[in-house]
Amino acid sequence: QETGNAEVLFMQLDLASLRSVRAFASTFLRQEPHLHLLINNAGVSAGGTTEDGFSLTFQVNHLGHFLLTQLLLERLQSCAPSRVVIVASRAHCAGRLRPDTLGRPPSGLLSTFQDYCDSKLANVLHARELATRLQGTQVTCYAVHPGFVNTELFRHTPLWLKPLFLPLAWLFFLDAAEGAQTSLHCAMQEDIESFSGRYFADCRLQEPWPPARDDRLAQALWEASERLVGLVGPEGSPSP
Repeated sequence: QETGNAEVLFMQLDLASLRSVRAFASTFLRQEPHLHLLINNAGVSAGGTTEDGFSLTFQVNHLGHFLLTQLLLERLQSCAPSRVVIVASRAHCAGRLRPDTLGRPPSGLLSTFQDYCDSKLANVLHARELATRLQGTQVTCYAVHPGFVNTELFRHTPLWLKPLFLPLAWLFFLDAAEGAQTSLHCAMQEDIESFSGRYFADCRLQEPWPPARDDRLAQALWEASERLVGLVGPEGSPSP
């Protein structure tokens, strides 16, 4: 109603539930024959555990998007040229990933912040490995730092921190429209296909931190993510 565009459709999707992700993908593929652009934008920074037993932040920010992308990948390929944009963050610079403990909440006083940083490192590595696996398919993908944006991402900020943090957000952070610009750039800009798998900020190509350029870590993250979301069994064989 707000857009005035009758072609905008709402479909229920809860990234904190792998069951919901699968249901959404099934409904979408049944109803929509075309898919040229997938923007994985949702994100949270909060404590808690999902119904699937994973950290809420890590599942919503990475595992849910990973499963969704995999379930829609065949449609993206059949509609190529197409693109996947994964909204990451400069916070990936503080990420620490161990594939054998993936999806478990970190320990420590700043566990929620560390979990968020870990998920953003996973976003950048996801785009990198996805690009490697999609070479020659005309499906390209990009990781994006949108800037520091004043959105509801910060609604879970601890009560004691809000009086300090929220005024800074209102004064210095971008609004949602400004924060969308780099995602839109990677979604629509011509002649960036050769940069598939790379990291963008301020509508420009930038180099992420060294761990986000680690191809072995990207592959290990991919394989662990496949197991955790049930795309392959414990031995690496495809799940039914």
